[in-house]
Amino acid sequence: MRVLTSPARREAASPAPAPASSARTPHPIRRTSAFTSAAARRRWWLVFGVVCAIAVLACVGLLVWKNPAQFATPVFWRLARRRAFAVLAIGLVATCQGMATVAFQTVANNRIITPSILGFESLYRAIHTSTIFFLGVAGLNASATVGNFVGQLALMIVLTLVLYSWLLTSQRASMHAMLLIGVMLGAGLGSVSTFMQRLLTPSEFDVLTARLFGSIANAQKEYFPIAIPLVAAAAIALVLLTRQLSVLSLGRETATNLGMNHRRTSVLVLVLVSILMATSTALVGPMTFLGFLVATLAYQFSSTHDHRYLFAMSTALGIAILSSAYFFMNHVFNTQGVVSIIIEFVGGLAFIITILRKGRL
Repeated sequence: MRVLTSPARREAASPAPAPASSARTPHPIRRTSAFTSAAARRRWWLVFGVVCAIAVLACVGLLVWKNPAQFATPVFWRLARRRAFAVLAIGLVATCQGMATVAFQTVANNRIITPSILGFESLYRAIHTSTIFFLGVAGLNASATVGNFVGQLALMIVLTLVLYSWLLTSQRASMHAMLLIGVMLGAGLGSVSTFMQRLLTPSEFDVLTARLFGSIANAQKEYFPIAIPLVAAAAIALVLLTRQLSVLSLGRETATNLGMNHRRTSVLVLVLVSILMATSTALVGPMTFLGFLVATLAYQFSSTHDHRYLFAMSTALGIAILSSAYFFMNHVFNTQGVVSIIIEFVGGLAFIITILRKGRL
């Protein structure tokens, strides 16, 4: 029997064509960025540009302000060339303090402690105190040589390498134990230095006190052929390790789960940190809170965890702070000896405020 169907029933019985939206389309490519938004990236570049402009203006001011010679004369450029050594020292110290502090805080997973906890500054004080204690003021003045500079570098780096090798080889070693040992070594060296200082004459003590303050004037031009390659090599190595540092900032467990050898990478970064800090301390003297101040401001101005941007911001901030401080104190207020004191005061105040805000170390 033949069944007749209407066109409407035939259309209902036939399968419906697949909608166009169900067609297979490739998934969009997802890319990660160092910043959460384009506005955050623009804000970082704006702040970075302002900081760099301040640094450049302050450095140019150090070179040309109150230059007694007429502009563009041979004498003028000769005096500017002498001042350029101070600007070069500022750049080296800012690079060392900024990059070393950011990298050290990443490895230690703590934004309060600084590399000075490892005893660099205590060793520096002990070396100079023992020099004037055994050799007198003449021996201290005669010790400002390239050989003594290299010797200080070697002692500081060897001290830290001993701690790091113990951290790498011992199964019971930990980062916190290494930091505590560094604190105890620093306290012991500080006690020995204090004992020797009490036995000095008033005139010797005054000379030693002036030498123990961190100052750009302590940097001798003979030191730069040694300091510049060391700083450049360590800084480039840290820049090449920025991806590993970003993983280290996630913590030991997360970094290990992602396939990283946490201990070896941490020791490698700490060795580079020790080179930078030893060079800075041997070049100009102790700068206890400069690194902390620079790193804290870099975190505040950089809404990112990418260490490429943190390193760049911390270095630019260090140059801007140091050059501006020396320009105003030396050429405006004519007080050359208080620059490091003011920087340490501001850095210490920032340290106290940070602890009060966080409520913990």
